[in-house]
Amino acid sequence: MIPYRAYAKVNIFLKITGKRDEYHTISSRFMRVSHLYDTLWFEPKSTPEFEIHGNFDCDVASNTIYKAYKYLQSATHSSKLSAFFENHAVCVEKNIPSFAGLGGGSSDAATFLHMCNDELDLGLNIQELSKIGENVGADVPFFIYGYESANVRGIGEIVEKFDEQPLLFEISTPKLQISTPAVYNYYRKHLYAPISPQEAAQLEQTPSIEMLMTMNPKAANDLYPAALECYDELSEKEGWFFSGSGSSFYRLKELNNG
Repeated sequence: MIPYRAYAKVNIFLKITGKRDEYHTISSRFMRVSHLYDTLWFEPKSTPEFEIHGNFDCDVASNTIYKAYKYLQSATHSSKLSAFFENHAVCVEKNIPSFAGLGGGSSDAATFLHMCNDELDLGLNIQELSKIGENVGADVPFFIYGYESANVRGIGEIVEKFDEQPLLFEISTPKLQISTPAVYNYYRKHLYAPISPQEAAQLEQTPSIEMLMTMNPKAANDLYPAALECYDELSEKEGWFFSGSGSSFYRLKELNNG
């Protein structure tokens, strides 16, 4: 089979709009990072257990790909799916850093769902795949839809394509694994200040290039100040924006490298 690419993302802005049970609702612009991606493929194996081959820092049961498999199995009850993974392993060439705010695990899960749907003719449409992906993680629907740029709302389940020119980014990831729940918990306890629907709507209509030229990085991402407070090892990088709950920073490549 032809390998599939699971692209990274950055958050151009990420603002909290409220709470839904134990979750925070967001308004955010996700943009694909075209030069940074994991590569996934299937290959034959001899043991019946579900296998993931790749450089992961978690066990199989905790891997987003395995979670996607279990939710896909539950949604489809496909005997073809079960039989296939008794004889095939999932192989991943990891390039996206983990715990870095770049969506690597979510992108892997979304790509895996597309691969299963395509290779096994499961017949699921994009909305059905997205619904399955929601169970795996909040960022998975964005990667299911495959847009280069999109506004993402709710707890990640509402994804609307945003028509604009893709941008080229330079990425810098400190050697620091950040816990997204820890950052959100700090934000909720100490910094909680959701924006209004009107403010969210205005941000969602603004081109990404304009935001990156005019917004302060701390103002662009509500989780950035929380991450700085949570992790003493995390330092600000002047002129760089912060993606998700971190730890990755990014900036426009063409502004700095010509």
